[in-house]
Amino acid sequence: MIAVLGECVADAFSGGAVRGELALRVLPGGGPANTAVALGRLGTPARFLGRVSGDVFGRLFRERLVGSGVDVSGVVEADELSTLAVAALDDAGRAVYSFYAEGAADFQWSRAELGLDRLGGASCLHTGSLALVKEPGAAEVAAFVAAAAPYATISVDPNVRPGLATREAYLKRVPGGADILRLSEEDLAFLLPGTSQEAACDRWHEQGVRLVVVTRGAAGALVSLAGERVVVPGVPVEVVDTVGVGDAFTAGLLHRLHGHLGGRLDRLDLETAREAAVFGAEVAALTCTVPGADPPWLGPKPSAEDG
Repeated sequence: MIAVLGECVADAFSGGAVRGELALRVLPGGGPANTAVALGRLGTPARFLGRVSGDVFGRLFRERLVGSGVDVSGVVEADELSTLAVAALDDAGRAVYSFYAEGAADFQWSRAELGLDRLGGASCLHTGSLALVKEPGAAEVAAFVAAAAPYATISVDPNVRPGLATREAYLKRVPGGADILRLSEEDLAFLLPGTSQEAACDRWHEQGVRLVVVTRGAAGALVSLAGERVVVPGVPVEVVDTVGVGDAFTAGLLHRLHGHLGGRLDRLDLETAREAAVFGAEVAALTCTVPGADPPWLGPKPSAEDG
């Protein structure tokens, strides 16, 4: 099982103002929640660890997680409100967000809520995005990751949001004891400006990260395993938007690495890592073809009658 720790976000997409009114279409999102959903739809046992509000958005989040086969027994029922992000898409289908996250449920973790028993015996713990840097919960998340490291492979996706945290705040938490670090080339440019992808990989390898994957959008991904490197090509598709594409890639990567998870990836070879990244790119490409963070199902999608 893979445990995913982090936030759910209500992604509200603007269709533009008409006659003085702004219509918003709200879809469930949030980087870690997207990854958990994608894992569940790929058939990998996934357990979501989050603080989910009882408000209207929180009910939407739960429905999506459960409907995707994700175990929500590790979810905390929170009194605070959900995180809201209002997004507008640019010409390339990339979302530009305005976040409403102050005091939100996702980031109010306490030490009592993050005991090691919440890991549930998972072989891998994945976290990232705002959970890494948004206080007061970020410190508790970091402590939980450190406590889980002797029992599980640690995967981190920074998914940086420059408007909500400084570079220094992210660098304090990245790589955060990761065995696997997946980040976009935009993340890298923010975290280590002026540093080549190869040099950045070597820097993080020196800090103990065994596998670094830098995704490059349509150009594919750079896979670096303890200094050995290979480039994975992108998958050509007609892009609707790129919301959740990195989260989907991470899920595909972890899905294919599942048999190697549980330790420090000492026996992982470059060819296996490459094959996992190829699958991740395929999952990400399919996610680009539909609106919002709606990753594909590996098998038939369950019908309403199936529950």
